[in-house]
Amino acid sequence: MISSSMTKTSALLKTFRDNPKGVRFKDLARVCEEYFGVPRQKRTSHRVYRTPWTGDPRVNIQNAKGMAKPYQVRQVLKAIEKLESEK
Repeated sequence: MISSSMTKTSALLKTFRDNPKGVRFKDLARVCEEYFGVPRQKRTSHRVYRTPWTGDPRVNIQNAKGMAKPYQVRQVLKAIEKLESEK
């Protein structure tokens, strides 16, 4: 059974892939929390999430006037793909 939150997340990921320039920060943060857990840093304009692999073990996103930065959206998508390929 697929939960409604996973359905919403799948829809958001499709939207992110289609238009990384039009992503709201709160939507990107929601997806990051679902995949990577609670951010280790949250009180500034940046949120930093841990990833389970070595090397560059973090995902960093930044709130730019309510929107996410497009290059960070692409980095999150790449990290999610990597995470799913390791399952």
